[in-house]
Amino acid sequence: MAENRYVGSYPVIGIRPTIDGRKGVLDVRGSLEEQTMNMAKNAAKLFEENLRYSNGEPVKVVIADSTIGRVGESAACADKFRKEGVDITLTVTPCWCYGSETMDMDPTTIKAVWGLNATERPGAVYLASVLATHAQKGLPAFGIYGHDVQEADDMTIPEDVKEKLLRFGRAAVAAASMRGKSWLQIGSVTMGIGGSIIDQDFIESYLGMRVESVDEVEIIRRMTEGIYDEAEYQKALAWAKEKCHIGFDKNPEHLQKSQEEKEKQFEFVVKMAVIIKDLMQGNKNFPEELSEEAIGHNAIAAGFQGQRQWTDFYPNGDFAEAMLNSSFDWDRERRTQRSWNAVHETPYKPCTDVRRCSYILEPGGC
Repeated sequence: MAENRYVGSYPVIGIRPTIDGRKGVLDVRGSLEEQTMNMAKNAAKLFEENLRYSNGEPVKVVIADSTIGRVGESAACADKFRKEGVDITLTVTPCWCYGSETMDMDPTTIKAVWGLNATERPGAVYLASVLATHAQKGLPAFGIYGHDVQEADDMTIPEDVKEKLLRFGRAAVAAASMRGKSWLQIGSVTMGIGGSIIDQDFIESYLGMRVESVDEVEIIRRMTEGIYDEAEYQKALAWAKEKCHIGFDKNPEHLQKSQEEKEKQFEFVVKMAVIIKDLMQGNKNFPEELSEEAIGHNAIAAGFQGQRQWTDFYPNGDFAEAMLNSSFDWDRERRTQRSWNAVHETPYKPCTDVRRCSYILEPGGC
């Protein structure tokens, strides 16, 4: 698997094929086993072929060892999913099932239910019933249902259902990937914008993340004491000088900087981007004496207090913002590139004109 830059494993999707558990003379369950398990296999195949982690690898999908018709089988499925690291579950069925016995009761999983809209069995009825049970128990679940009625022997997934399944899968993988990661606040509220005030309760209780705070003086400390990867900085600086050209100076003449001062500021903002990247993700190339700084903050996102205290005194953070929000940087190894290469034979080439765009997802770049 390509490099995972964060602490923690990628989320796994678990498929739960639920079924009418009645056997007896009619053997309702026996008549539905193959159809129900095929739904699970088809959903797993759809996810594996279309969903990818941020490093470009296909998502991992596991299916319950058997269909789920009674509480004991629900428990066996939950036990397997815990061992497999499942964070996301999709319950599928073509028929009526006994919802309180077959539903996913794990409060930590992200849930969806696909009830087949077919001619022979009421999978859609189960869907409506079990979604109501989820709501009663305070366990949110997404409902997936086809617009058109399918024949009972139609094993294909309709296009509208595919779209709903993939929308759920993408959103769930993104949400689960955020859990346990950090929002790194460098400085505090910027420009007096209310949206820059960090709501720790929202980030922690709703997103499952944590908030890390670092004073902006840490950037100056690392610059002053040389706490950064010199090789990476030189690589970044060379790349930036080639790709990012200093434009015309529209300031009044008495406020314009000399060429020498502009070059120093250019070096400053590049070094600043390198350091913020290290603060977010750490840097495994740091020597042993910098082992603490090498760890980073496991941050999947960050904010920087630019205006006013910083920008009244230091060069601003626009270069760092552009690079750390783009699909490429001087390494050309951002996750978008890995995702492209994992799916396409043509290597992804990032846009080389940073004045035009932040990212181009086309073969050969822009």
